[in-house]
Parts: sequence; structure tokens; C-alpha cells
Amino acid sequence: MADQDAQSPVGIRPSALPSIRWAEPPEGPAVALLDQTRLPAEEVELLCADVPALVRAIQTLAVRGAPLLGIAGAYGVALAAARGDDVAEASELLERARPTAVNLGYGVRRASRAYWAALDKGEDAQRAAAVALAEAEALHREDAEASRRMAQYGLALLEELLPGGGHQLLTHCNSGALVSGGEGTAFAVALGAHRAGQLRRLWVDETRPLFQGARLTAYEAARHGMAYSLLTDNAAGSLFAAGEVDAVLIGADRIAADGSVANKVGSYPLAVLARYHHVPFIVVAPTTTVDLQTPDGASVIVEQRPGQEVTELTSSRVGAGGEARGLPVAPLGTQAYNPAFDITPPELITAIVTEEGVVSPVTGVGLAELCARSSQVTIS
Repeated sequence: MADQDAQSPVGIRPSALPSIRWAEPPEGPAVALLDQTRLPAEEVELLCADVPALVRAIQTLAVRGAPLLGIAGAYGVALAAARGDDVAEASELLERARPTAVNLGYGVRRASRAYWAALDKGEDAQRAAAVALAEAEALHREDAEASRRMAQYGLALLEELLPGGGHQLLTHCNSGALVSGGEGTAFAVALGAHRAGQLRRLWVDETRPLFQGARLTAYEAARHGMAYSLLTDNAAGSLFAAGEVDAVLIGADRIAADGSVANKVGSYPLAVLARYHHVPFIVVAPTTTVDLQTPDGASVIVEQRPGQEVTELTSSRVGAGGEARGLPVAPLGTQAYNPAFDITPPELITAIVTEEGVVSPVTGVGLAELCARSSQVTIS
């Protein structure tokens, strides 16, 4: 197993390092990731030379975000195949890495099916590995296109709901290029509003306990020259009360068949606030995030993260022993409740925006009809 770093300085433009790419260094194939645990201080590329290294990167959130996890899962299968490893075992390891984000399993299954289909047709292992890689690369391209189309549909929806521009948009966690093969999901809509001169301010929830909003969304917003302000998660209510939020935009990690949305914990309270204050609450996600096999929000498996993420402030800088150094903020032995996600029911959601169009009002029937137009809906 090998994890290697290649570092570039932080400048004022969007990163020259892609969020994910297939690499062919002299020592063999690898999946290269922009290590999100090191942002915003450093732009560091992490090379995962085998599937266990990639699984570790997924579990430590070096790579994260539903669409990007799907791409990572597909590249992981291709990596195992290229190395001559057990593809079935690698696929199982990858699928189990994070249970809530449905895209991860989708990407793994898509690439592994391509691999096994090639073998069934009589291709040798090397050719089957190339087929798996081609499938992963196709998923990567498709996600970039989905991002572009979601931004178009989302911007049109904002113009319909909030005519006149000058939007003040609030977002939670990170949903930009760091979670996507393109420019993101919810963040891509806000970026489109910025480019159209319609964004007055982007309110960025810091998103505790790992601060993906502060570390990652603010990083992306700054690089694009967007007007943004960072706020503590528990300050959102005062913004709504002051009339300073025109719409909420979030991504999703899994959308159940009834339209319930699992997203980074803290999303559900925003939906409640938005409903009380008559503010649109909009979810932006590709159809690969829709799981028609999960009937409702109560059926979503919510990942429980280590309590240490709450009881300590963890530095992105790694100690001599390879572990991240943490500063205790609670007494030793404190038990912590740390779900990675919460569930927002469909009745609190104004619209779900996908690359195939918009569902509003959000119902199971409407979601199924939209998904019928897509060939990429998640299947078992």
C-alpha cells in the first residue's frame, strides 16, 4: 500500500489539481485525489496505489461528496483490476467504505459489471481491466455533464422563484467541484447565479464538526471571486429572522423513493427554518443519488462517525506517527452523538433539481417519472 503526496501552492484561481484522476506513475496505476483534509491550507495530491489506500481515503474524507464517491468507487474497481487484485473483494471493500452515500455503490457496481461482462465475453484480464477503466472514465464525464445541466435547471428555477436577481443564498456543507466531476451540485447553481450577476451573497454554514463549509465551500467561493460570508451553523436562524436568506441550496447523499433526502447533518434544521420563514429549500443532486430501492427516509442507513470528531478539533496536519493531531475540547471520556447525515422529509423540500429536470412538489410519483427519463438511476 502506498500514499504519496505531490504539493502545489495555493493561488487565487481555481485549483489546477483535479478532484480526482486516473494516474499512471512509473511504479504503476493509481487513483490521484486532491486531499480534502489538507484544504484550505495546502493543495496536496494523494496517490492511492491500491484499493485499501483508496478505502482509507474515503473513510477519512480525503475524498468525499456523493457524486465524487461514485467516480472514486468506479476508479477503485479499475485499479484493482489493473493490479490483478481480487475485483470482487475490492468491490465489497469499496461499497462498505461509507454506507449512506448511494453513489459510491453505484460507481462500484457499474465498473465491476463492465469488468465481469468483458470476462464473460472471453476477454483476458488485461482487456477486462481496460474496459473497467473506460467505464469509470465514462462515469466521470457523465457526472461533469450532469453538473452543467443541474446548474442550468437550478438557475432557471431561482429566476422563477426569485425574479429580479440579487439573491442571498444559504448553503450547507460542500457541494462544489470538490464533490463532482464538474462544478458541483448546489454550489454549481450558486456559481451560475454569480456568473449571471444575480448573486448578492452566498451564506456559508461552517458545517460542524469537520467544517466542510468553512474549509471547502469558502475555499471554492473565494477562488471564484464570489461574495460570501461564513457563519456558525447555529447562527442560521437569526439570518432567516432578519430576512437575509432568499433560498437554501443543498446537495444530497441519498434520495429515497418518496423524496426524502439524506444530506450532511444540519440540513434538516435548515429545512424547518426555511418552511417557517417561507423561504425556498432546494436540493440539487444527480439522478445517480436517487435510490428507488430505499422506500423512505426511515429506511436510510445513517453513518455514525467517530465521537472524536466532536470531542476534539482535528488538525489537517499529520503527526510523526501518521495520525492526525487533535486538540481536546471536551473532558476525557465524553460520549458524543455524531451522525454524518440527517433526513429531510419531502414535505419540507420546495424542489429537487437533477440533470433531467426539476421535481416540484416533491412526491414519489414525480421523482419516479423523472428518473424514468434517466439511464443512471441507482439499482441494486
